[in-house]
Amino acid sequence: MDSILLVDDNPLRASMRKTLLESSTPAVFRAVDAADALCLIESHEFARNLALVITGHRMTGISGPEFVAEVRSRLPQVPILVLSLMSGADQLYLSIPNVFISQSDSPEELRALAVHIIGVGHRQTA
Repeated sequence: MDSILLVDDNPLRASMRKTLLESSTPAVFRAVDAADALCLIESHEFARNLALVITGHRMTGISGPEFVAEVRSRLPQVPILVLSLMSGADQLYLSIPNVFISQSDSPEELRALAVHIIGVGHRQTA
């Protein structure tokens, strides 16, 4: 079963995004910050079913690119979707492979993009 790891420190926004994503992917796990997310992905049981990591560009205690690089070092095959309304944020991730940037605030676009990224990942591994 494919799962999504949603890293979001805002409880209301995270709850809304989790509910939205669960309509397309039944297993959505929330981490409240980068440290929580990195602890989760250290578990082989958790990581082996992970199809996508969704995170914001701005994080508490660590920059978005630093967090994404840490995830990439542990899970090189898992795509990462970074959500950022900040212009030019995509430039900060150019050197990190398999990273997608969304500058949309639309919940429907988030769900569609997540489904698309997971689908592309399955075609690449098939």
